[in-house]
Amino acid sequence: MRKLHRDYVFERAIDRFREDPRRSLLDSSQVLDDLIYGWGNEGWSAKKEYLRQCVECALVVDGPSLECGSGLTTILVGIVAQTRGHRHWALEHATAWSECVGACLDRHGIDSVSVCTGDLEKYPDFSWYSPPRQEMGEPFALVVCDGPPGSIAGGRYGLLPVMKDRLRQDCVILLDDAARNEEQTIARRWEAEFGCDVELVDGAAPFFKITFGTSPSDAPRVPRRMPSTSFAQGRNVARSN
Repeated sequence: MRKLHRDYVFERAIDRFREDPRRSLLDSSQVLDDLIYGWGNEGWSAKKEYLRQCVECALVVDGPSLECGSGLTTILVGIVAQTRGHRHWALEHATAWSECVGACLDRHGIDSVSVCTGDLEKYPDFSWYSPPRQEMGEPFALVVCDGPPGSIAGGRYGLLPVMKDRLRQDCVILLDDAARNEEQTIARRWEAEFGCDVELVDGAAPFFKITFGTSPSDAPRVPRRMPSTSFAQGRNVARSN
């Protein structure tokens, strides 16, 4: 019964969000709360403050967006991207989870999202996704960084070593879970190694808002990765295993 109720609440909330994403972000709106409840993954899903910031940025940036991991943020940023004529790319290593997200995208006719599913690649000092860089087109204006999991070697650190040359100079990176020591260390490393400006957005569930001033040509070269299985991508979900 609870799942049926969650599904009902989620479907109604998605309809309200699509009608007016900006209105859904108001403090007086219940839409984000209903979406989080209806999505039903409270232990891992993005918190309201982070979700709101992701949508706010998606509403104003002029260009494609990238997401490390996938989930409720993928659905909402995808809806905004579709209305604004942009593309949203999500990198995911868990096939079952990408299938869940892909099913939701298909059910709601959200065709602006490419969920790329495949094993994490092993680099010399960390593991990270292996995105289809040649297919991604123009550089990214926004990055939603909520993966890979902290249990993976290097956690989320690999974003900039691997993708900095694919980010616009005015790109905004939203790094979730700023209360965790691992993310604080990553933010400090990015600041020291890539000249990032790191802003802590404090609150009940703090996160980092990161920008950088160096041009893409100044970025360090992508580190050589270790051999592994190929990484696939498709319109919504491409399965590699």
